[in-house]
Amino acid sequence: MAGHRNGTFISTKEHRRFMEFVSAVKKHRYIGICFGPAGVGKTISAQRCARWDKAGLLLDTWGPRDPSDMIAYKALARSRTAFYTPTVSEPARQTRDDLGTLMTRIEGCIELAQHPEKVFPDNRRLSLINLLIIDEAERLSAQGLEHVRDIFDRMGISVILIGMPGLERRLERYPQFYSRIGFAHHYRTLKGDELTFVLTRHWRKLGLQLDDADFTDHQAIASIARITGGNFRLLQRLFVQIERILKINELSLVTDDVVEAARSTLVIGAT
Repeated sequence: MAGHRNGTFISTKEHRRFMEFVSAVKKHRYIGICFGPAGVGKTISAQRCARWDKAGLLLDTWGPRDPSDMIAYKALARSRTAFYTPTVSEPARQTRDDLGTLMTRIEGCIELAQHPEKVFPDNRRLSLINLLIIDEAERLSAQGLEHVRDIFDRMGISVILIGMPGLERRLERYPQFYSRIGFAHHYRTLKGDELTFVLTRHWRKLGLQLDDADFTDHQAIASIARITGGNFRLLQRLFVQIERILKINELSLVTDDVVEAARSTLVIGAT
């Protein structure tokens, strides 16, 4: 996992492996696929790569320019990446239109970052983007995939599709698309020392110090690992409840009982 929407970004081994995968896809100009269970951090890593934390809101609410928009323009100029999530059962025409609009806007933002004296971008050609990332790629129809392949072939940009395990097997049914896939990346759950590292950050947010040599802390870590399976999203949700239970009961120690009480408030598996 790499971080979360409502807190400090955590650069973990899985995020670094993802960024190495992105670099390889861009360097060799391939289509890449990234797959892994829900909640492990694929989307946040991809958004971090595309600097969507700075640019996404601007692109979603396109309107009159504001001086503060230059932050988003510069972020897009650095990433030169488009991040797109299809809607459920999205028709191919919507995929084509939405991607066209999104990429045109990004091109305009990059141009304005490079030439801030301009009032309006030229938008003459789509050549400033070098990577297109599509999240929830299972939602793309067969015709939608063909349109993505056409973008890849015509524009000379790299493409990454992100989805659940099994995405790679689905794409095997489309030989022309599948033959262009050069890299695959399996995004895995947190384990071992890396899970302990992330838990240490959560303990600190609670104003506590984690000591895995302490029996109580060790027992709590074991329970959290068992309950979450190293799934970062579920880990976040569990700690929201742990914090609530500590405050309600005026406790200052994360024990196995506290963890179990927090678990009882969650629908485990709905990650």
